[in-house]
Amino acid sequence: MHKICFRVVVVLALAIFVAGCRSGANPYGADFQNTVTAAKNRVFPAVVYIKVIRDNLKAGKNMADTISGSGVVMSADGEVVTNHHVVDKATEIRCLLYDGRAYTAKLLGSDKDTDLALLKLQRPEGDKPLPFAEFDYSGTVSDGDFVMAMGAPWGLNRSVSIGIVSCSRRYLAGRGEYTLWYQTDAAILPGNSGGPLVNTSGKVIGVNTLGMGTGALAFSIPAHTAQYVIARLREYGDVNWAWLGLILQPLHDFDRNIYFDYPTGVVVSGTEPGSPARTAGIKAQDVIVAVGGEPICVKTSEDMPAFRRFLGLLPFDKPVRFDLLRDGKPMQLEITPRAKGKVEGDTLALPRWEFTARTINRFDNNDLYFYRPEGVFVYGVHYSGQANRAQLAPHDIILKVNGTEIHSLDDLKKAYDAALANIDNKRKTLLTLMRNGSLCQTVIDFATDFDKE
Repeated sequence: MHKICFRVVVVLALAIFVAGCRSGANPYGADFQNTVTAAKNRVFPAVVYIKVIRDNLKAGKNMADTISGSGVVMSADGEVVTNHHVVDKATEIRCLLYDGRAYTAKLLGSDKDTDLALLKLQRPEGDKPLPFAEFDYSGTVSDGDFVMAMGAPWGLNRSVSIGIVSCSRRYLAGRGEYTLWYQTDAAILPGNSGGPLVNTSGKVIGVNTLGMGTGALAFSIPAHTAQYVIARLREYGDVNWAWLGLILQPLHDFDRNIYFDYPTGVVVSGTEPGSPARTAGIKAQDVIVAVGGEPICVKTSEDMPAFRRFLGLLPFDKPVRFDLLRDGKPMQLEITPRAKGKVEGDTLALPRWEFTARTINRFDNNDLYFYRPEGVFVYGVHYSGQANRAQLAPHDIILKVNGTEIHSLDDLKKAYDAALANIDNKRKTLLTLMRNGSLCQTVIDFATDFDKE
């Protein structure tokens, strides 16, 4: 980690050369420079450098990592918006403000699906007021708008870069279930995650999240997406998405070169096993034209996140009427949404066996869920440990330990404790696994505790 320099690093990338401009000339003029400076000054004091200590079990042991990221103060009482991936698995969160004040922060809530999190600075009584940024939730952002990306790239505690909005409605397959993105060429580098994307009026229009390559291709979560997520994190500590299990296609599916001849609606391409949609009788090729009386039109992929968000915010356990077209004929069905719940499984470290295990989760491990809806799998294997010598591999599903069936982490923990309790008599453990759909067995010899060698 580089030694953090506490002087403000301001990177205003305004050196765009125009043919014919004399050396040193500002192609935008003094008015533009003043606008940028004023906007920067409104938000910069609210930018937060975040340092996180977190658990990391991917290496087969419970190890602590230190990472850094960014955030922005959004209220006078110390609420800070950042990314979920910045504070995920955090055991300690420390925040440094523009004026040098440092605080620990409490995680109020986090949402993996939208990659957003809400923190609260733990301030002493009588602390002087905090600077905070104003958010623009209107969504009135256009291609070509000038923006600034603020944050703490590479552990440098504060910087700003400038660019334009390259695309104001970018759909990212696999990362856009509930939101579109702002694409920008303002530099967003490692460490910028969670920092604000700011317009020339000095208002936050997005949360910086993804950077590709040198950062010139970067993506921010729009503020109007963050608005409802933050409100639910503040109230519940979670967004509490509803789940229906619908697999959907837009009417004009350019990627698959399929175009449906319907003026409105969205096409069902399938339903997930055990889902409310399948239970209700929804079938592939049904066309949903209204939900709860609200007309639906998903013409392109860019329209899909808004509809997914609408479905995700439906109340649980209350039937909702779906108006459909099936084989061209109108019909109605009721679907009762369920709570989506966790989108990744819990994890357990098994130090003497030198691997970690995780619960199978249908949203995070659908390939494993296909074979075993309830169970656990090998999450991480220590590179020089007992499990590695026994040729355990990540994504092996654990079926049995010494003949005892394993359905949960509790089952695995009991089997592990029993093996260690009997170590004087038996120092080997037989694991029955499923690997890529095939059964296999292996033996872990844990006679030696390498941590004590």
